[in-house]
Amino acid sequence: MRHFYKALLVFTLLSGMACSEETVVYEDGLKTELYVETSSAALKSAISYSKSGVLKVHPVEMAMASDGSAKAGDYPLTLIATVNPPAFPGSDPLTATHAFLDGNYVFVSYNKAGDIYQGALDVIDISDPNVPRVRSRLFYSNADINSLAFAGGYIYAVGSINAETSDIATFNSFIARIRVSNGVLVTDDIIYGFQQGYNATDVVIDGNRVIVTSGKEGAVASYNTADLSMVDEVFVTDARSLSLWQGGYAILDGGSGVRILNSSLVETGLISIGTDLGATSKKTLDTWQTNILVPEAAQGAGIYEGSTGTLLDYVSIPTIPVGTPAGDAVTNAVSVNDDLLFMANGGAGLALAELLASTITTAGTIDLDGSVNYVTSEGDYAFVASGADGLQIIKLNRPPKTLVNACSDLPPYDGSSILNVGPTEALSFQGGKQLDAIDIEGFLLLCGSWTVSQQVNIAPGGVMRLFGTLAIGTNQDKGALIIGSGALLQIEGNVTIYGDLVLEDGAQVEFLGDSSVIDIFGDVSAGREATVSGKFRDVRQKLGN
Repeated sequence: MRHFYKALLVFTLLSGMACSEETVVYEDGLKTELYVETSSAALKSAISYSKSGVLKVHPVEMAMASDGSAKAGDYPLTLIATVNPPAFPGSDPLTATHAFLDGNYVFVSYNKAGDIYQGALDVIDISDPNVPRVRSRLFYSNADINSLAFAGGYIYAVGSINAETSDIATFNSFIARIRVSNGVLVTDDIIYGFQQGYNATDVVIDGNRVIVTSGKEGAVASYNTADLSMVDEVFVTDARSLSLWQGGYAILDGGSGVRILNSSLVETGLISIGTDLGATSKKTLDTWQTNILVPEAAQGAGIYEGSTGTLLDYVSIPTIPVGTPAGDAVTNAVSVNDDLLFMANGGAGLALAELLASTITTAGTIDLDGSVNYVTSEGDYAFVASGADGLQIIKLNRPPKTLVNACSDLPPYDGSSILNVGPTEALSFQGGKQLDAIDIEGFLLLCGSWTVSQQVNIAPGGVMRLFGTLAIGTNQDKGALIIGSGALLQIEGNVTIYGDLVLEDGAQVEFLGDSSVIDIFGDVSAGREATVSGKFRDVRQKLGN
C-alpha cells in the first residue's frame, strides 16, 4: 500500500508578461495539495531489475568476421535498472517525460496522458551504479510535469495546470522552483511563475536565468532564478523545445522550424523546416559542433548547419519492427554525448549512431522494450523515458582514460562475437566490445569494458585475467560464468553476472587491488576446494562476503 504525506503549503506565486508595463507578483496565500512519498518500501520497490543485463545493438547490416561468423559489436551497453513510474492510488501509472543528470543524481518528470492534470518528480541516486535508489518522490494532483532542469540546489520543473479551476494561475503554463537537499525534495518554499501558452514544454538554465518554452500559442520566457520574476518574453507559435546555442537559444517552433534567439530573446535567424512534427507531440532537439539536430517525426533526425540553416542530411530511423502501427515510428528526441547520437524513435525504439568528424554513421537499434519518447545521454549514462514503462537507465561502460592508457600497448579485438581461445593460445586485447560468448582453454587477458550476452566458460586449466569491467547475460535470458576444474579467473575491476556463477572442483577466483566489485543476480555453486580470495565488494552478498 502506498503511503503519502499530505502537505498544505503556502506558496509565493510570481508571474508576469513582457508586454505588460509591470510584472504581476502574486502573494495571496494560495493553498494547494502535494503528496510526498514517505514509505521507504515504496521507494525501494520503484527500482526493477527484471529486464536488466547486456544490451545488443542490432545493426542495419550485420558485420561479419573473417571466419564468416557475426562480428563482435562495438558498444558494450548494459541496462542497469528500470524505474517504475509512479501512480496515484486507483489510477494508471503516470508517463515518464524527461530526465536530467547532475552528478550522482538523476531527476525525472512524469505526466498523465490525455486531459487529466497529474504529474510527479523523482530524485534517483546513482552514486552506486549497481544499486540505484529513488531518494525522493513528489506527486502533483493537479498539474502535468513535462520537463525539468537542475542547478544551484533547485529543480526547475515546467508543465501545465488547469487555469480555469485554479484561483491564482493566470495561464496554463507554469514553472516551479523546488529545493533539493541531499537528494530529498523540500516542499516548504516552492515558488511558481506563469506564462502565455497551454503547456510549458521545455526549460534550460543559463546562468542566473531560466528559459521556458510553452507550446501552442505560447511563448519563450526568461525568469530570474532567484525568485522566478519574469525578465523577458517573446511570443512563439508553437515552441516545443530549446537548447543553449552560441550565447543565445535555439527554439524548435512546430509551426516554422528552428528560431535562433539572442540572450535578450530577440530573434536573429530562422531555419525553416517543413516537416509535420505532429500536433502537440513533444520533440526535443540538441546541438553538435556547429550543427542543430532536430527530431523530425517519420523523417528521423534532421541535421542543419546552425549559421546558414542548410540541411546537411537526415539520419533515418534504422529499424521499424514488424507490426508497428503507422505513425508510431517517429523520432521524438535526439541527444548527443561526445561521439554518440541517441534517437528516441517511439515505437521503433532507441537508435544509436556514431559521430565521426563531420559525418554520422548509424549503428543500429538498441534492444529495449517499450515505446521510446525521450532520451538524454551524459557521461557514462543514457536515460530513456519509455512512457508507462518508466525510465530505463543505460550504462555505456566506457573504459576510464587511466585504463585506456595502461592498456594502450595491447591490440584491439576485431574478431567474431564468439571469442575462442585454444589450449595452446595466449591472447590479450584492449578496448570495449559486445560479445555473444567467450570460451577459454588457454590464456586470455581482457583490458577495458566487455559485455557477453550468453556465457563465459573457462575450461579446466584455463586462465582469464580481467582489468576493467565485464557483464554477462540478462535477467530475462540468464547468462553464466563457468570456471572449470583447476581454472583461474583474476579480476581487477567490476564483474556483473545476470545469471549464475559456477565454480567447479579446484576453481579459483582471485580479486586484485582494493576496490574490485562482483554483482551476481543468480545462484552460486562451488565444488570441492574451489576458492575465492582477495579484497572485493559482493553487491548482493552471494559469496558470503
